[in-house]
Amino acid sequence: MEKIRYLLMLTFFLVLSGTSSWASSAYVTDVFEVTLRTGPSTENRIIYSPSSGQAAKVLETQGDWSRVKVSMRDGQEVEGWMMSRYLITRMPWELQANTAKEQNTALKEKLAKVEQERNEFKHREADLSGKLQTATAALEKLQGQYDSLNKGAAEYITVKKDLDAAKSELEKNRSTIESLSGENRELKSSEHDKWILTGAAILLCGLIIGLVMGRMQKKRRSLYS
Repeated sequence: MEKIRYLLMLTFFLVLSGTSSWASSAYVTDVFEVTLRTGPSTENRIIYSPSSGQAAKVLETQGDWSRVKVSMRDGQEVEGWMMSRYLITRMPWELQANTAKEQNTALKEKLAKVEQERNEFKHREADLSGKLQTATAALEKLQGQYDSLNKGAAEYITVKKDLDAAKSELEKNRSTIESLSGENRELKSSEHDKWILTGAAILLCGLIIGLVMGRMQKKRRSLYS
């Protein structure tokens, strides 16, 4: 029974501290020199020296050693063993600082671009505002001219109606005047004829009176002789 318990505990310990079969991300810690070897021992040959902060992919872990895959300076990938204490899961401070610096630079560039776009927008807004004021003034001027034309057209229609009425009245008066002129001419002609006839009658009466007076004088003379 004790032997079985011992075997179970040993198995559990081996499982916890044994080989890991999954890959995880890690970074080389901030030290001056780290070596990558052909096996999990300082007796194995050094095949590469990763730089501090370099990314590594952990393939397996055996005790104090981990088998990792890293990219060399020429871009090729290499696998080897290095001590697990040289691996950290957090991003190194220098890399974090560089990343933050790059992000800060990108944010500054983006902010400058946004500020430039904002200034351009303000200029466009001011330009559009000026054009809007000019268009509004032109529209008000056109509206005034339109109202003036409407008023002038209404006055023209009124004057035209008055002129047409005056012309009609003038035609009527002209007809009346022409009619009166005709009647006046006829009246004058009738008066002229009347005066002629009156003069002729007076002349005829004078002749008759003269003849009568002549005869009477002749009779008087014959009586006295």
